[in-house]
Amino acid sequence: MTSEAAARRPLSAGARRVQETLRERGFAELEVVEFDVAMRTSADAARVVGCELAQIAKSLVFRAERTGRAVMVIASGAHRVDEARIAELIGEPIGRADPDFVREHTGQPIGGVAPLAHARPLEMLVDEDLLRLELLWAAAGHPNALFRLTPEQLVRMTSGRVARVT
Repeated sequence: MTSEAAARRPLSAGARRVQETLRERGFAELEVVEFDVAMRTSADAARVVGCELAQIAKSLVFRAERTGRAVMVIASGAHRVDEARIAELIGEPIGRADPDFVREHTGQPIGGVAPLAHARPLEMLVDEDLLRLELLWAAAGHPNALFRLTPEQLVRMTSGRVARVT
């Protein structure tokens, strides 16, 4: 991690909720870390923890246009998500979710949406490219918080469907 990242702070309420959910789901070995800097983009997060951009597991929330359900796509920070492919996978058109929709369904702010500890159940898709990596970093309920995990742990904790989404 960079020197910028070395300055840690106590966990915020959102990050604590993610840490507690990790423990409840059997991932007690994973540690949420909250830094003094916000990491609202994948590039910010990679810079702060000193990893490759591809190792950032970004969580994007979409709104299914017909049903209104929330769909979370977890993809590599180095890739752009193919929205037409996601629509094909879920069987209906999608649109970007606004911050209120994201907060309503996840309980977390954009820029800090974790792959778990959501306010409501979400349909989960995990980018198959993430499975090629050894380690990942994911947001942890706050723009300043992350946790490190393996791709296998990501799939298990989300019960996400692995698919090509980029």
